[in-house]
Amino acid sequence: MEVPKYRSLKDHVYDYIAQKIQDGTLLPNQKINEAEICKRLDISRTPTREALFQLTSDNLLQYIPRRGFIVAPFDTSKKLEFSQAIGALEALAATLAVDHLKASELIEMKALIARMDEDINQLDLAAYSKDQYLFHNLYIQRCGNATVIEMLNTLKNSFIRQSYVSDNKPKLSEVLHEVNEEHRQILSAFRAKDKPQLEALLKHHWRIIDNDML
Repeated sequence: MEVPKYRSLKDHVYDYIAQKIQDGTLLPNQKINEAEICKRLDISRTPTREALFQLTSDNLLQYIPRRGFIVAPFDTSKKLEFSQAIGALEALAATLAVDHLKASELIEMKALIARMDEDINQLDLAAYSKDQYLFHNLYIQRCGNATVIEMLNTLKNSFIRQSYVSDNKPKLSEVLHEVNEEHRQILSAFRAKDKPQLEALLKHHWRIIDNDML
C-alpha cells in the first residue's frame, strides 16, 4: 500500500486503526494484531508501535502487559457529553461547509443515504456505520477548519464505537430508518444552504439513542 508523502508512517498507521475502530471492524476489548497491521500496510514494526502508543495516549487503545494492545471499552457515563460536543462541532462544520460543497458531493451524499437504507434493510450494521461515517465526512472535510476536523475525529473515534445492539430487530430497523431520514433532511438543508436549519438538525441528530427506544 502506497503511503501518502504528506503523512508520516506513524500517522498512516494511526489513521488506519482509528478508522477500523470507528467503523466497528475493531470492537471494544479486541486485541490488536500488530504483525497483521505491519503486513497489510507494508510498514515496519517501529512506526506501528509508535502509532499504537499514541492511540493508547488518546484513550482509543489500552496496553495490557503480556497481552498487548486492545481496543479500549467506551465509558458509557460520558455518552451524553460526547454526543453534545459532536453535535455542536458538526453543526459548526456544516455551516462552514455549506458554501463550498460541490454538486457532485451532494449527489454522493444522496447515494450514501440510499446505501444506508439497504444496509438497514439487511441489518448490516458495520456497513451502515461505515456509510454514515462517509456521509458526514463529506461535508466535514469541506469545512476548511483543521481544528474542528481534528476535534471531531478524536471524539468520534471514541464515541461511535458504541454499536447499536438490540434483540428487537424490527424496532432497531425502524429507529435506524428514522435516523437515515434525518440524513435526507440534512441533505435538503445543504441544498437550500439553510445554515440555521443545518445547525438545528445536526445538534438533534447526534442525540443519544436510548436503549428504551430499541
